[in-house]
Amino acid sequence: MQSPEDLLSIPLFPLGTTLFPEGLLALKIFEVRYLDMTKSCLRNNSPFGVITLDQGAEIRMPGEEIEFFEVGTLARIVHFDAVQPSLFMIRCKGEQRFQIVNKTQQDNGQWWAEVALIKNDDFIEIPHELLHTARALEKIIKTIQEQGIPEDEHPIAKPYHLNDCAWVANRCAELLDLPAAQKQHLLKMENPRLRLDMIQDILDDMGIFKDGAQDGF
Repeated sequence: MQSPEDLLSIPLFPLGTTLFPEGLLALKIFEVRYLDMTKSCLRNNSPFGVITLDQGAEIRMPGEEIEFFEVGTLARIVHFDAVQPSLFMIRCKGEQRFQIVNKTQQDNGQWWAEVALIKNDDFIEIPHELLHTARALEKIIKTIQEQGIPEDEHPIAKPYHLNDCAWVANRCAELLDLPAAQKQHLLKMENPRLRLDMIQDILDDMGIFKDGAQDGF
């Protein structure tokens, strides 16, 4: 059991998407609870926790219950734009994964949790049999670069680690249109080599590598 000094107390942001370590996430903030959360995180240079919804909606509805998964990712605000006093546009980057130990909901609907941080993935070089996936991701990155999109709007942040099982698996998991439970399963996997293996199986099932095609997904 984790001791209290090993736990981190953070606000939670339940979303219909899954943030992976080193991933990017753009958010439009307009609910009072999340406006306050954003101001506090900026003021204290602290992260909040992105957690994936299992049931319910992102926007608070009177009387509606939500459920979310127990493993999430710390999010650090890297860009902030106050469009209006009650509308913020923020861009966040994923940091370390965490496991919720206990959680409470405040009167304004904001969830807080004490969380235990999960060890970062070890670097594992991509084996030959999984290079198809890394090459497909590399082509996607090159396509994005060729489109002339400003670097601060790219969906994948530098530096690129196209030889790292965890980094490639996480970027692919973000890009793929997968059910929330499947993305959550990938996020929870402790072995990044197996995570990438599962990603490649998904891409195989989608026909991405059919007849040698590796043009992206």
